[in-house]
Formats: sequence, structure tokens, C-alpha cells
Amino acid sequence: MKELANFLVAAAFVFSTASPAQEPWPTKQVRMVVPFAPGGATDIAARLVTQKLSEEYGKQFYVENRGGANGSIGAEVAARALGDGYTLVMGTTGTHAINFSLYDKPTSDPVKDFAAISRVAVFPNLILLHPSVPAKNVTELIALAKAQPGKLANASTGSLLQLSAALFTSMAGVEMLNVPYSGAGPAITAISNNDVQMTVMPVFSSLPIVKSGKARAIAITSAKRSPTAPEYPTVGESGLPGYEAVSWYGIFATAGTPRPIVDRLNASIRKIVASPDIRDALSNQGAEPVTDTPEEFAAIVRADVAKWAKIVKATGAKPN
Repeated sequence: MKELANFLVAAAFVFSTASPAQEPWPTKQVRMVVPFAPGGATDIAARLVTQKLSEEYGKQFYVENRGGANGSIGAEVAARALGDGYTLVMGTTGTHAINFSLYDKPTSDPVKDFAAISRVAVFPNLILLHPSVPAKNVTELIALAKAQPGKLANASTGSLLQLSAALFTSMAGVEMLNVPYSGAGPAITAISNNDVQMTVMPVFSSLPIVKSGKARAIAITSAKRSPTAPEYPTVGESGLPGYEAVSWYGIFATAGTPRPIVDRLNASIRKIVASPDIRDALSNQGAEPVTDTPEEFAAIVRADVAKWAKIVKATGAKPN
């Protein structure tokens, strides 16, 4: 039934845009589903973009927060909507790549249920160690973990950060104890108190604790050094070639959304993200602004679904 409804929407869109007497999309407000609670990085990025889209199209683009289950609930809400261009979702690596293999019964398919539009930002992470850990770089950390299998504890907060550490241990061939925490605050407290010896944390959350001396950053998880924290080498260049674990935030429409709408949104988002005020606002949150064509973004999603599925299978990871 949904496929038939989407077909009728697409047909109606073609008809309306072919007629000069009728106004093309959007003719009413557009919701942006955010699969997390208000105030987080995903929510902030979505609100920055929706404000600009409202200004550009003269219609209200508004955020609807639908948090829960590592973002699965919000993703399902967007996936089940009509593909008419009036429901968008700010997805992440977690919601639109990892969750599909992390959960035994995923509630949406990141490839089949969505039309990729463009990424908005990439959030690299830092590997943090308690100051008492003698390792000063990735090579030394791997050697230490091999000498003490299972004794070093890692604090994980959410699927992406949990699997970022799992990817590290899998590629390095070492064992660490995973200790899940409910958020960045408790994890920061844990590493400050030496309850755990390592954590992977977004740059924005990491820098204050590093500056305080309660943790030491040894590497950044992106493929290239980050302009936000250029002093930190990548994991790949400092001992583990090929390692990359970043969280991207990107905008999707529901599958079946007419391609002209996807293309219009893509052009708008690329212009918005390129504007100095949005770039500055994202950078202030520790993000690296980035955009893609719909095809490029869709390819990234497919590659990440496959990449993280292998790590989930190899490590037996479960949702925190």
C-alpha cells in the first residue's frame, strides 16, 4: 500500500510541476525528524538547517524529536511516512548504518526505506586514556593491550562509540573490557576516576577533559587530521593503518520521494552548509561541514552498513 501511495505522489508531483498554474513543492510545512532528544549535536545540526530551509522556501521546516533505542524509533517514524517530500530525517552513522546490524530485528532499512540527500557534517572522535596509562600513542597502546589482554577497560556511550572501540580492538588484535555508560558525562567521570582506562569521545566533549589534565588524547579517529584539533595524529598514521570511525550526520527523505524534490533539497543543503555562518556554527560544535550528491551519500551509507555489520558480527556487539 505504501508503494502505491508513493507512486501516486510521484505522479501527482510530475503533473503539478508540469502545470504553470500550480505551485510546486513545498506547499505546506515540512517536518525534520530527529531520532534523539533535544539539545544534542544531531538536534542542533537539524535546527540550523531547518531554519535556513524555512527562509529559502518560505514554508516552515520544523524539527520533531523522536528519541529512543539508539535512534531506531525516530528512523522508523520517518521510514513509515509517505514519500511526498514532507517528512525528512536527520540520520547518523548509528541510525542509518550501525543499527541495521546491531539490532536482531531492525525497524527500518537504511538503504531501502530512505532516499539519501546529503551529509551535513562529520564528527571525528578522540581516543582518550587516563593519565596513569603508560601508552603515549596508538602503537604503545596496542603493545600494552597485548601484554595485558582483557585488563584495560573502555567506556562506551552509544553504538558508534562502542563499535569504534570494537573496530580498534578487532583491527589491532587485542582484547579490552567494554563498560557501557548512559552518556558522555558518566563516561568522563569514569575515566577521570580511573574506573576505566580508555574511551572514544567526540572532539567537542573531549577537549575540556584533556585540557583539565584528567585524560590524555592520543589520536583522532578520522581518516585525515581534523581542522578542529590538528595537533592529534590519526589512528591510521600512528599505528593502525586503515582505521576510520567517524559519525556523519545527514539528511534523508522517505523512499519514494520524487527525485526533483531530492535534487532541490540537495542543492539547498549544499548552499546552506557552504554559508559562513552555518560552517562556523557547526565547527563550534566540533563538526566538520561536508556535503555530497545523493549518489555519493547513498554509496557512503551502503559502505558503512557493510563495514559495521562485519564488526558487529566479529565482536558480537549488542546495543548498550
